[in-house]
Amino acid sequence: MNCSAEKASRKWPDGAFRRACAAMVTAAAALLCLGMQAGPAEAARGAPSFPWDDLFGTRPHRPHKTVRRSAVPLPKPRPAEAPTANEAPAASVAPATTEPEPPAAATQRPAEAAKPAEAPKPAEPPRPQLSACRQALTEEIAIAPSIPDIHGAGGCGGEDLVRLEAVVLADKRKVAVKPAAILRCKMAAAVADWVRTDIAPLAQSLGGGISNLDNFDSFECRGRNRIVGAQLSEHGRANALDVRAFGLANGKSISLTDRSVPRTLRETVLHSVCARFSTVLGPGSDWYHEDHIHLDLIERRNNFRICQWNVYDPLPQVAPLLPAERPEQAPPREVAAKSDVSKPDVSKPDGSKADRGTADEPDAAKSDDAAGSDGAAETKPQPQPTKKRRQSRRL
Repeated sequence: MNCSAEKASRKWPDGAFRRACAAMVTAAAALLCLGMQAGPAEAARGAPSFPWDDLFGTRPHRPHKTVRRSAVPLPKPRPAEAPTANEAPAASVAPATTEPEPPAAATQRPAEAAKPAEAPKPAEPPRPQLSACRQALTEEIAIAPSIPDIHGAGGCGGEDLVRLEAVVLADKRKVAVKPAAILRCKMAAAVADWVRTDIAPLAQSLGGGISNLDNFDSFECRGRNRIVGAQLSEHGRANALDVRAFGLANGKSISLTDRSVPRTLRETVLHSVCARFSTVLGPGSDWYHEDHIHLDLIERRNNFRICQWNVYDPLPQVAPLLPAERPEQAPPREVAAKSDVSKPDVSKPDGSKADRGTADEPDAAKSDDAAGSDGAAETKPQPQPTKKRRQSRRL
Protein backbone atom coordinates (compact mmCIF):
# COMPACT_ATOMS: atom_id res chain seq x y z
CA MET A 1 0.00 0.00 0.00
CA ASN A 2 1.43 3.33 -0.98
CA CYS A 3 0.52 6.03 1.52
CA SER A 4 2.08 8.94 -0.25
CA ALA A 5 0.55 12.36 0.21
CA GLU A 6 -0.08 12.87 -3.44
CA LYS A 7 -2.21 9.72 -3.87
CA ALA A 8 -3.98 10.35 -0.62
CA SER A 9 -4.94 13.77 -1.63
CA ARG A 10 -6.41 12.42 -4.83
CA LYS A 11 -8.43 9.58 -3.13
CA TRP A 12 -9.45 11.11 0.20
CA PRO A 13 -9.29 14.75 -0.04
CA ASP A 14 -10.56 15.14 3.53
CA GLY A 15 -7.29 13.60 5.03
CA ALA A 16 -8.85 10.45 6.60
CA PHE A 17 -6.20 8.23 5.20
CA ARG A 18 -3.46 10.25 6.81
CA ARG A 19 -5.00 9.89 10.21
CA ALA A 20 -5.31 6.04 9.76
CA CYS A 21 -1.69 5.66 8.75
CA ALA A 22 -0.59 7.68 11.72
CA ALA A 23 -2.60 5.54 14.12
CA MET A 24 -1.08 2.34 12.72
CA VAL A 25 2.43 3.67 13.08
CA THR A 26 1.75 4.67 16.67
CA ALA A 27 0.37 1.21 17.55
CA ALA A 28 3.33 -0.62 16.00
CA ALA A 29 5.75 1.53 17.98
CA ALA A 30 3.94 0.79 21.23
CA LEU A 31 3.99 -2.97 20.62
CA LEU A 32 7.68 -2.87 19.84
CA CYS A 33 8.42 -1.15 23.14
CA LEU A 34 6.40 -3.70 25.06
CA GLY A 35 8.23 -6.56 23.34
CA MET A 36 11.59 -5.11 24.27
CA GLN A 37 10.57 -4.89 27.94
CA ALA A 38 9.24 -8.52 28.12
CA GLY A 39 12.21 -9.99 26.28
CA PRO A 40 14.54 -10.59 29.29
CA ALA A 41 11.76 -12.22 31.34
CA GLU A 42 10.77 -14.61 28.56
CA ALA A 43 14.43 -15.50 27.93
CA ALA A 44 14.82 -16.36 31.61
CA ARG A 45 11.86 -18.70 31.37
CA GLY A 46 13.49 -20.44 28.41
CA ALA A 47 10.54 -20.19 26.01
CA PRO A 48 10.55 -17.74 23.09
CA SER A 49 7.61 -15.36 22.94
CA PHE A 50 6.33 -12.65 20.74
CA PRO A 51 4.44 -9.57 21.64
CA TRP A 52 1.40 -10.54 19.66
CA ASP A 53 1.09 -14.00 21.21
CA ASP A 54 -1.13 -12.72 24.00
CA LEU A 55 -3.03 -10.55 21.57
CA PHE A 56 -4.23 -13.46 19.38
CA GLY A 57 -4.05 -16.25 22.01
CA THR A 58 -1.37 -18.28 20.26
CA ARG A 59 1.05 -18.57 23.15
CA PRO A 60 2.34 -22.15 23.38
CA HIS A 61 1.32 -24.31 26.35
CA ARG A 62 3.85 -24.42 29.13
CA PRO A 63 3.85 -27.55 31.33
CA HIS A 64 3.29 -27.17 35.03
CA LYS A 65 6.22 -27.69 37.26
CA THR A 66 6.25 -30.92 39.33
CA VAL A 67 5.88 -30.23 42.98
CA ARG A 68 8.25 -32.24 45.10
CA ARG A 69 6.62 -33.46 48.24
CA SER A 70 8.67 -33.79 51.35
CA ALA A 71 9.12 -37.31 52.73
CA VAL A 72 6.72 -38.20 55.55
CA PRO A 73 8.68 -38.99 58.72
CA LEU A 74 8.43 -42.57 60.01
CA PRO A 75 7.21 -43.18 63.56
CA LYS A 76 9.73 -43.50 66.32
CA PRO A 77 10.45 -46.98 67.67
CA ARG A 78 8.38 -48.10 70.64
CA PRO A 79 10.27 -47.65 73.91
CA ALA A 80 10.94 -50.69 76.05
CA GLU A 81 9.21 -49.12 79.07
CA ALA A 82 5.92 -48.75 77.19
CA PRO A 83 3.05 -51.03 78.37
CA THR A 84 2.01 -53.96 76.23
CA ALA A 85 -1.10 -53.94 74.09
CA ASN A 86 -3.06 -56.09 76.61
CA GLU A 87 -2.26 -53.78 79.49
CA ALA A 88 -4.29 -50.61 79.70
CA PRO A 89 -2.31 -47.50 80.78
CA ALA A 90 -3.27 -45.91 84.06
CA ALA A 91 -3.88 -42.49 82.60
CA SER A 92 -3.74 -41.88 78.90
CA VAL A 93 -3.64 -38.14 78.36
CA ALA A 94 -2.34 -37.07 74.99
CA PRO A 95 0.02 -34.08 75.20
CA ALA A 96 -0.80 -30.97 73.24
CA THR A 97 2.44 -31.19 71.27
CA THR A 98 1.85 -34.75 70.00
CA GLU A 99 2.99 -35.20 66.44
CA PRO A 100 0.33 -36.22 63.93
CA GLU A 101 0.29 -39.88 63.02
CA PRO A 102 1.64 -40.62 59.56
CA PRO A 103 -0.70 -42.13 57.01
CA ALA A 104 -0.89 -45.90 56.59
CA ALA A 105 0.94 -45.79 53.28
CA ALA A 106 3.93 -44.10 54.93
CA THR A 107 4.17 -46.70 57.73
CA GLN A 108 4.05 -49.64 55.35
CA ARG A 109 7.25 -51.61 55.22
CA PRO A 110 9.13 -51.89 51.93
CA ALA A 111 8.69 -55.72 51.88
CA GLU A 112 4.96 -55.42 52.36
CA ALA A 113 4.73 -52.73 49.69
CA ALA A 114 6.54 -54.95 47.23
CA LYS A 115 4.02 -57.81 47.65
CA PRO A 116 1.37 -57.90 44.93
CA ALA A 117 -2.23 -57.64 45.94
CA GLU A 118 -3.83 -61.04 46.51
CA ALA A 119 -6.36 -62.06 43.90
CA PRO A 120 -9.89 -62.39 45.25
CA LYS A 121 -11.00 -65.96 45.82
CA PRO A 122 -13.74 -67.22 43.49
CA ALA A 123 -17.14 -67.46 45.07
CA GLU A 124 -18.08 -70.96 46.18
CA PRO A 125 -21.02 -72.48 44.32
CA PRO A 126 -24.19 -72.66 46.40
CA ARG A 127 -24.69 -75.97 48.12
CA PRO A 128 -27.74 -77.96 46.99
CA GLN A 129 -30.59 -77.87 49.43
CA LEU A 130 -31.08 -81.14 51.31
CA SER A 131 -34.35 -83.00 50.82
CA ALA A 132 -36.77 -83.64 53.66
CA CYS A 133 -35.79 -87.33 53.67
CA ARG A 134 -32.10 -86.47 53.87
CA GLN A 135 -32.72 -84.11 56.80
CA ALA A 136 -34.76 -86.75 58.64
CA LEU A 137 -32.28 -89.61 58.06
CA THR A 138 -29.78 -88.51 60.71
CA GLU A 139 -26.91 -90.43 62.27
CA GLU A 140 -29.17 -91.38 65.17
CA ILE A 141 -31.20 -93.53 62.75
CA ALA A 142 -28.71 -94.81 60.18
CA ILE A 143 -25.15 -94.35 58.98
CA ALA A 144 -25.96 -93.34 55.42
CA PRO A 145 -23.68 -90.69 53.85
CA SER A 146 -24.93 -88.97 50.71
CA ILE A 147 -23.35 -89.77 47.34
CA PRO A 148 -23.52 -87.89 44.01
CA ASP A 149 -26.45 -88.47 41.68
CA ILE A 150 -26.12 -91.22 39.07
CA HIS A 151 -27.40 -90.70 35.52
CA GLY A 152 -26.85 -93.73 33.29
CA ALA A 153 -28.15 -94.95 29.97
CA GLY A 154 -31.82 -95.82 29.63
CA GLY A 155 -32.87 -94.02 32.81
CA CYS A 156 -30.51 -96.01 34.99
CA GLY A 157 -29.53 -94.32 38.26
CA GLY A 158 -31.29 -91.81 40.45
CA GLU A 159 -31.10 -88.72 42.62
CA ASP A 160 -30.89 -88.14 46.36
CA LEU A 161 -28.80 -91.31 46.80
CA VAL A 162 -27.17 -92.59 49.99
CA ARG A 163 -24.83 -95.43 50.91
CA LEU A 164 -26.54 -97.35 53.71
CA GLU A 165 -23.73 -98.72 55.87
CA ALA A 166 -25.51 -99.47 59.15
CA VAL A 167 -28.79 -99.05 60.98
CA VAL A 168 -28.63 -97.51 64.46
CA LEU A 169 -31.04 -99.04 66.97
CA ALA A 170 -32.73 -97.23 69.83
CA ASP A 171 -30.08 -98.45 72.30
CA LYS A 172 -27.27 -97.02 70.06
CA ARG A 173 -26.24 -100.45 68.75
CA LYS A 174 -25.41 -100.62 65.06
CA VAL A 175 -26.71 -103.24 62.63
CA ALA A 176 -24.19 -103.44 59.80
CA VAL A 177 -25.43 -103.81 56.23
CA LYS A 178 -23.03 -106.25 54.52
CA PRO A 179 -22.08 -105.04 51.98
CA ALA A 180 -23.19 -101.41 52.10
CA ALA A 181 -26.25 -100.78 49.94
CA ILE A 182 -26.61 -97.90 47.47
CA LEU A 183 -30.23 -96.81 47.67
CA ARG A 184 -32.47 -93.82 47.30
CA CYS A 185 -33.03 -91.94 50.49
CA LYS A 186 -36.68 -93.03 50.80
CA MET A 187 -35.79 -96.69 50.30
CA ALA A 188 -32.95 -96.48 52.83
CA ALA A 189 -35.27 -94.82 55.36
CA ALA A 190 -37.88 -97.58 54.86
CA VAL A 191 -35.26 -100.32 55.40
CA ALA A 192 -33.92 -98.60 58.52
CA ASP A 193 -37.43 -98.23 59.97
CA TRP A 194 -38.20 -101.90 59.20
CA VAL A 195 -35.06 -103.11 60.99
CA ARG A 196 -35.52 -100.81 63.99
CA THR A 197 -39.24 -101.44 64.49
CA ASP A 198 -39.89 -105.04 63.38
CA ILE A 199 -36.70 -107.10 63.08
CA ALA A 200 -34.81 -105.86 66.14
CA PRO A 201 -37.52 -106.89 68.67
CA LEU A 202 -38.01 -110.20 66.84
CA ALA A 203 -34.29 -111.00 66.91
CA GLN A 204 -34.03 -110.02 70.57
CA SER A 205 -36.10 -113.05 71.52
CA LEU A 206 -33.94 -115.39 69.43
CA GLY A 207 -30.38 -114.83 70.49
CA GLY A 208 -29.34 -111.49 71.90
CA GLY A 209 -30.52 -109.25 69.07
CA ILE A 210 -29.68 -108.60 65.45
CA SER A 211 -26.11 -107.77 64.48
CA ASN A 212 -26.04 -107.54 60.66
CA LEU A 213 -28.22 -107.64 57.56
CA ASP A 214 -27.20 -109.78 54.57
CA ASN A 215 -27.49 -107.60 51.45
CA PHE A 216 -27.76 -109.87 48.42
CA ASP A 217 -28.13 -107.03 45.87
CA SER A 218 -28.95 -103.31 45.83
CA PHE A 219 -28.13 -100.87 42.98
CA GLU A 220 -27.27 -102.52 39.67
CA CYS A 221 -27.98 -101.11 36.22
CA ARG A 222 -29.78 -104.08 34.63
CA GLY A 223 -33.13 -105.34 33.40
CA ARG A 224 -35.62 -107.34 35.38
CA ASN A 225 -34.40 -110.81 36.36
CA ARG A 226 -31.11 -109.98 34.55
CA ILE A 227 -32.74 -110.54 31.17
CA VAL A 228 -31.14 -108.60 28.33
CA GLY A 229 -33.60 -106.15 26.79
CA ALA A 230 -36.15 -106.49 29.59
CA GLN A 231 -37.75 -103.55 31.35
CA LEU A 232 -35.45 -101.68 33.70
CA SER A 233 -35.45 -103.25 37.14
CA GLU A 234 -36.00 -101.28 40.31
CA HIS A 235 -32.44 -102.24 41.17
CA GLY A 236 -31.37 -100.06 38.23
CA ARG A 237 -33.21 -97.13 39.84
CA ALA A 238 -31.59 -97.73 43.27
CA ASN A 239 -35.07 -98.41 44.62
CA ALA A 240 -34.80 -102.09 45.60
CA LEU A 241 -32.98 -104.34 48.08
CA ASP A 242 -32.58 -108.12 48.11
CA VAL A 243 -32.33 -109.58 51.63
CA ARG A 244 -31.12 -113.11 52.14
CA ALA A 245 -30.68 -113.40 55.91
CA PHE A 246 -29.87 -111.50 59.10
CA GLY A 247 -27.27 -112.40 61.68
CA LEU A 248 -27.73 -112.58 65.43
CA ALA A 249 -25.44 -111.45 68.22
CA ASN A 250 -24.76 -115.08 69.22
CA GLY A 251 -23.27 -115.83 65.79
CA LYS A 252 -26.26 -117.59 64.25
CA SER A 253 -27.76 -116.64 60.90
CA ILE A 254 -31.49 -116.69 60.16
CA SER A 255 -32.20 -117.36 56.48
CA LEU A 256 -35.59 -116.10 55.38
CA THR A 257 -36.06 -118.85 52.77
CA ASP A 258 -34.80 -121.79 54.83
CA ARG A 259 -37.51 -124.34 55.62
CA SER A 260 -35.73 -125.34 58.81
CA VAL A 261 -36.47 -121.90 60.27
CA PRO A 262 -39.70 -121.99 62.28
CA ARG A 263 -42.71 -121.23 60.15
CA THR A 264 -44.11 -118.68 62.61
CA LEU A 265 -40.91 -116.66 62.41
CA ARG A 266 -40.96 -116.55 58.60
CA GLU A 267 -44.65 -115.63 58.57
CA THR A 268 -43.98 -112.76 60.99
CA VAL A 269 -41.30 -111.40 58.67
CA LEU A 270 -43.65 -111.85 55.70
CA HIS A 271 -46.40 -109.77 57.28
CA SER A 272 -43.97 -107.02 58.28
CA VAL A 273 -42.42 -106.54 54.83
CA CYS A 274 -45.72 -106.75 52.95
CA ALA A 275 -47.08 -103.94 55.14
CA ARG A 276 -44.13 -101.62 54.42
CA PHE A 277 -43.00 -102.25 50.83
CA SER A 278 -45.02 -102.11 47.62
CA THR A 279 -43.35 -105.21 46.12
CA VAL A 280 -42.32 -108.40 47.94
CA LEU A 281 -41.09 -111.39 45.94
CA GLY A 282 -39.87 -114.63 47.46
CA PRO A 283 -40.15 -118.39 47.06
CA GLY A 284 -43.17 -119.29 44.95
CA SER A 285 -43.20 -116.07 42.88
CA ASP A 286 -40.67 -117.30 40.28
CA TRP A 287 -37.51 -119.31 40.29
CA TYR A 288 -35.40 -116.11 40.36
CA HIS A 289 -36.35 -115.46 44.00
CA GLU A 290 -36.10 -118.90 45.59
CA ASP A 291 -33.09 -118.02 47.77
CA HIS A 292 -33.77 -114.39 48.77
CA ILE A 293 -36.52 -111.82 49.34
CA HIS A 294 -36.91 -108.86 46.95
CA LEU A 295 -38.15 -105.56 48.41
CA ASP A 296 -38.83 -102.29 46.56
CA LEU A 297 -40.94 -99.12 46.71
CA ILE A 298 -42.19 -98.84 43.13
CA GLU A 299 -45.21 -96.56 42.73
CA ARG A 300 -48.18 -98.11 40.93
CA ARG A 301 -51.60 -96.86 40.00
CA ASN A 302 -54.11 -96.82 42.87
CA ASN A 303 -51.30 -97.77 45.27
CA PHE A 304 -51.37 -101.38 44.02
CA ARG A 305 -49.12 -103.78 45.94
CA ILE A 306 -47.61 -107.20 45.16
CA CYS A 307 -46.81 -109.70 47.93
CA GLN A 308 -45.78 -113.10 46.56
CA TRP A 309 -43.93 -115.19 49.11
CA ASN A 310 -44.98 -118.76 49.91
CA VAL A 311 -43.93 -119.84 53.37
CA TYR A 312 -43.40 -123.57 52.89
CA ASP A 313 -43.73 -126.13 55.66
CA PRO A 314 -40.50 -127.60 57.01
CA LEU A 315 -39.35 -130.82 55.43
CA PRO A 316 -39.84 -134.03 57.50
CA GLN A 317 -36.82 -135.13 59.45
CA VAL A 318 -37.42 -138.85 58.67
CA ALA A 319 -38.85 -140.22 55.45
CA PRO A 320 -42.38 -141.68 55.85
CA LEU A 321 -42.42 -145.47 56.37
CA LEU A 322 -43.82 -147.78 53.68
CA PRO A 323 -46.88 -149.91 54.60
CA ALA A 324 -46.13 -153.37 55.99
CA GLU A 325 -46.82 -156.47 53.94
CA ARG A 326 -50.17 -158.26 54.42
CA PRO A 327 -49.76 -161.37 56.54
CA GLU A 328 -50.76 -164.71 55.10
CA GLN A 329 -53.24 -165.46 57.91
CA ALA A 330 -55.30 -162.40 57.09
CA PRO A 331 -58.76 -163.10 55.64
CA PRO A 332 -59.15 -162.44 51.95
CA ARG A 333 -60.35 -159.00 50.93
CA GLU A 334 -63.85 -158.70 49.57
CA VAL A 335 -63.58 -157.57 45.98
CA ALA A 336 -66.54 -156.96 43.71
CA ALA A 337 -66.72 -159.30 40.75
CA LYS A 338 -65.66 -157.65 37.52
CA SER A 339 -68.13 -157.84 34.64
CA ASP A 340 -66.83 -159.17 31.33
CA VAL A 341 -68.53 -157.03 28.69
CA SER A 342 -66.67 -158.75 25.86
CA LYS A 343 -68.81 -161.89 26.19
CA PRO A 344 -72.52 -161.17 25.62
CA ASP A 345 -75.14 -163.36 27.25
CA VAL A 346 -76.98 -165.19 24.42
CA SER A 347 -79.52 -166.72 26.81
CA LYS A 348 -81.48 -163.47 26.83
CA PRO A 349 -82.69 -161.87 23.63
CA ASP A 350 -82.32 -158.33 24.92
CA GLY A 351 -78.55 -158.82 25.25
CA SER A 352 -78.60 -158.06 28.99
CA LYS A 353 -75.78 -159.44 31.08
CA ALA A 354 -76.39 -162.64 32.96
CA ASP A 355 -74.12 -161.97 35.86
CA ARG A 356 -73.80 -158.49 37.26
CA GLY A 357 -72.09 -157.36 40.43
CA THR A 358 -73.48 -155.15 43.07
CA ALA A 359 -71.98 -152.17 41.36
CA ASP A 360 -73.99 -152.88 38.17
CA GLU A 361 -77.35 -153.34 39.82
CA PRO A 362 -78.49 -149.75 39.31
CA ASP A 363 -77.73 -150.03 35.62
CA ALA A 364 -79.76 -153.23 35.37
CA ALA A 365 -82.69 -151.60 37.05
CA LYS A 366 -82.53 -148.76 34.64
CA SER A 367 -82.50 -151.13 31.65
CA ASP A 368 -85.51 -153.03 33.00
CA ASP A 369 -87.40 -149.79 33.48
CA ALA A 370 -86.55 -148.70 29.98
CA ALA A 371 -87.68 -152.00 28.56
CA GLY A 372 -90.97 -151.78 30.42
CA SER A 373 -91.65 -148.28 29.25
CA ASP A 374 -90.96 -149.09 25.63
CA GLY A 375 -93.32 -152.02 25.70
CA ALA A 376 -92.71 -154.47 22.89
CA ALA A 377 -90.00 -152.37 21.31
CA GLU A 378 -87.03 -154.46 20.50
CA THR A 379 -83.69 -153.45 21.99
CA LYS A 380 -80.77 -153.27 19.64
CA PRO A 381 -77.54 -154.95 20.73
CA GLN A 382 -74.87 -152.40 21.78
CA PRO A 383 -71.64 -152.35 19.78
CA GLN A 384 -68.87 -154.20 21.51
CA PRO A 385 -65.66 -152.25 22.31
CA THR A 386 -62.70 -153.28 20.28
CA LYS A 387 -59.35 -154.30 21.67
CA LYS A 388 -57.86 -150.90 20.90
CA ARG A 389 -60.56 -149.17 22.95
CA ARG A 390 -60.00 -151.43 25.92
CA GLN A 391 -56.30 -150.64 25.88
CA SER A 392 -56.95 -146.90 25.77
CA ARG A 393 -59.27 -147.19 28.76
CA ARG A 394 -56.64 -148.99 30.76
CA LEU A 395 -54.12 -146.11 30.11
